[in-house]
Amino acid sequence: MYQSLDKFMKYFTYKKCFSVLFLCLIFSCKKESIALNSTEALTSVVTKNIDLTPTSTTNQIIYHTNYTLSYVEKYEQAEWVAYTLSKRNLKQHNFKRPYFIQDNKVTTHSADWRNYKKSGYDKGHLCPAGDMTFSFDAYEETFLTSNISPQKHNFNSGVWNRLEQKTRYWAEKMGDLYVISGGVLNPKLKTIGYEKVAVPNYFYKIIASQKNGQVKVIAFLVPHEELKQPLYSFVTSVDEIEKLTNIDFFSKLEDTLENTIEKNSDYKGWSF
Repeated sequence: MYQSLDKFMKYFTYKKCFSVLFLCLIFSCKKESIALNSTEALTSVVTKNIDLTPTSTTNQIIYHTNYTLSYVEKYEQAEWVAYTLSKRNLKQHNFKRPYFIQDNKVTTHSADWRNYKKSGYDKGHLCPAGDMTFSFDAYEETFLTSNISPQKHNFNSGVWNRLEQKTRYWAEKMGDLYVISGGVLNPKLKTIGYEKVAVPNYFYKIIASQKNGQVKVIAFLVPHEELKQPLYSFVTSVDEIEKLTNIDFFSKLEDTLENTIEKNSDYKGWSF
């Protein structure tokens, strides 16, 4: 498992999968995946030493062993959590579920789990525990309160769980995925607990995949409700999520190429 996003980059660089860093080549104007066969394009981007870390609106980026997050003290949760989901790490172990604890790496202190007590909301994982079952240490690391957001139970166990399962399914089929998840945060949200943990009205997930010399991205924006619609109903563009969050997800890419991939909302090439 890669310990941080920078290690995720290095993996693809050294494995000759430079294409994953160039999400710019994902889609044509017809919204089709493009094979990464342009030596000139690869060379021009590789020399820029690009990484895939989203921007942080608070400049508080926390690096854990198996995922990275940007914490927002005002809302007492992460605005995004990002990690690599590796096919070879999709091993199911029946670990005993640990208790949630505060994240000591958050300088402003992450929310106390007691904010959720009797609130009517689940402690919804952003980096799912189910994606980190390859070792107990990785599994336990997902039980930091910096990695959770208040979620209605029928959302957490329903459409959000379906999306998590589908992400693991894609990892099995496609190999390593780069995943970013979070809630859409703003000042008008309902809050819970004595620390006023914000309850998002929407959650998002952005997934990037590289396989056979091709890279593709899919983004979801899901209302925080019990939903029965198929997952493709919630596919959107990265641009739309950026407008709602003020986060730049692929800021290190060349602008023209970044714009090309971020405006796309096609789910062609993803099996539902």
